[in-house]
Amino acid sequence: MKSGFVAVAGKPNVGKSTLINALMKRKVVIVSDKPQTTRNRVNCILNTQDAQIVLVDTPGIHKPLHKFGEYMVKIAVNALKGQDLILFLIDPIDKIRESDLNIAKIIKESKIPTILVINKIDSATPEQIKEAEERIKTVLDKNSNIIAEFKISALTGENLSELLEKIIDTLPEGPQYYPEDMTTDRPLAFMISELIREKIFHLTSEEIPHSTAVVVEEITNKEDLVYIRAEIYIERQSQKGIIIGQKGRMIKKIGMLARKDIEMLLDDRVYLDLYVKVKDKWRQKDSIIMNTIGLKNDLQ
Repeated sequence: MKSGFVAVAGKPNVGKSTLINALMKRKVVIVSDKPQTTRNRVNCILNTQDAQIVLVDTPGIHKPLHKFGEYMVKIAVNALKGQDLILFLIDPIDKIRESDLNIAKIIKESKIPTILVINKIDSATPEQIKEAEERIKTVLDKNSNIIAEFKISALTGENLSELLEKIIDTLPEGPQYYPEDMTTDRPLAFMISELIREKIFHLTSEEIPHSTAVVVEEITNKEDLVYIRAEIYIERQSQKGIIIGQKGRMIKKIGMLARKDIEMLLDDRVYLDLYVKVKDKWRQKDSIIMNTIGLKNDLQ
């Protein structure tokens, strides 16, 4: 059988997680229209009749503004090392920026076979697509490690089957790395915390989503449901009122929407107990970033 690890790389908000979910044909990683939603490296296992593809979702590579951002960039760059294939996503609507060119240089230096993927063609104009191609190829010339190019829409599914065929064709013969019924290498607590965090991204604005972290403290099987207690960390006391909302409306909405997704994940009834705690400037503190938020293994 064919098998291997495929890193999905690109700047924030280019559609990496949306593409992975589309290829998996199910929701495995969280998505939002806000940049830097993905914080950790996540291996998503796609099994076909003849192949096992491990899609590696990574944080967007960007210019970090704080210590936490530095860790995210390091995770993303480390995730490219030792992979069998890289999918390099670019967004023609947002135009090719310096961040895209920096990623292109990293990918070129890696010498790993890479497929250039131009996403969002359902919304981009032909002129935008052509401009993006020409701009990115100032770095990725004919002597680079680009083995193919696809124009796709992760949202509508256009040209995804052709992209998948090329991925399988490129991967080497290899073993089955994960059991067939496994869709991600992340523990249950991580997946639950991500679903809660996704709702915070969807329901809040400005700096609030990026100032929050979610840690699942307890998962207990009761007689007729699963009890889950999770803590939402924010950086300032003023943000606590926004997360809780007037008369608790916001935290209730976050909990209600997250609970529905968690119940689908567990195929069981769930009681979700959410608490909001202030951890001053947690994005600047190594101990919280490395241990509490769970990035320690991703940096290795």
